[in-house]
Amino acid sequence: MSIYVIGLSHRTAPVAVREKMAFAEQEIPATLGRLRESGLAEEAVILSTCNRVELYAASPRDPAEAMEALRRFLLLERGIQEGMEAEVYVHPAPRSVEHLFKVASGLDSMVLGETEILGQLKKAYDLALQHRHTGGRLNKTFQRAFNVAKQIRTETNIQRGSISVASVSVELAEKIFERLTDRDVMVIGAGDTSEKVARALLSRGARSLLVSNRSFDRAEALAKELGGRAIHFDAWAEEFQHIDIVISSTSAPHYIIDRPKLGPLMDLRKNRPLLLIDIAVPRDIEPEVNFMSDVYLYNVDDLQTIADGYMKQRHEEVEACMTIIREKAQALLENRRPASAGGAGSEGSPMLSPKS
Repeated sequence: MSIYVIGLSHRTAPVAVREKMAFAEQEIPATLGRLRESGLAEEAVILSTCNRVELYAASPRDPAEAMEALRRFLLLERGIQEGMEAEVYVHPAPRSVEHLFKVASGLDSMVLGETEILGQLKKAYDLALQHRHTGGRLNKTFQRAFNVAKQIRTETNIQRGSISVASVSVELAEKIFERLTDRDVMVIGAGDTSEKVARALLSRGARSLLVSNRSFDRAEALAKELGGRAIHFDAWAEEFQHIDIVISSTSAPHYIIDRPKLGPLMDLRKNRPLLLIDIAVPRDIEPEVNFMSDVYLYNVDDLQTIADGYMKQRHEEVEACMTIIREKAQALLENRRPASAGGAGSEGSPMLSPKS
């Protein structure tokens, strides 16, 4: 039985394409169930983030048949009949295992070396594990991926410095406003990434924080933790007159901010600039609002421009990281223990929790 990865990422597809392929978390267990019932795979995990959608599957089928069938399954699940040859990649082993290790280590991320993807990958694996969609093959492979990520973090400088979606967002805000000490921030959608962006903005001196979420209890909890104020989801528009920066990251399947809705709100602002950071996939904010006066809209792909300026030092570490990844992938596929533990846990250790 071999391991395959089928997917697309910020490297192969813009956000307008990625959002069509994105899975809501509650959809994933049933999707994995349909995949396994079809006989295409015996084990599977789906990773869906703002920058990638990937299906990891262990299948006993002939490689050529398995790759095409799994690719077709993923597209049909998103209502796509054909095409996407350029955007969707399919990797058999050993490339599939090396790719997983790269993803876990932040080497395939928009921001090279970032650590957030590791938590997202653990959460995706845990979701599949809890619904019994993984087995010995993927359990061993994913746990090894987590160990490799730990080794790379401790033995190389790939994660030196603070470069993340949050830190890049702060840099963007400071380019527009010069300083944040007199700026007010609103978070729409109280997820992990938006929380990190809010924390980063507050650490750089942002004056106040509002949190709006469909679950008001979650908004209250995050607001209390960050020293902000929670507002009901249907009341966020009332606060726009006083807000300078909006971070939006909901799971809504449609735009929550569009040009017709934003127009009257901007009239109340009296030419004060508004920075909108849309880190949701599917996107929360209609792209056309960027053509409005005094509105600055950036999505997850736009953040890449700022991130590029920080990458030279980290790129120098990539080959050292890839040496580790190739060695560990080969060792896993040959079913032998690597020569150097390098901080990795034992093969029989329990599954790491998403927050570990």
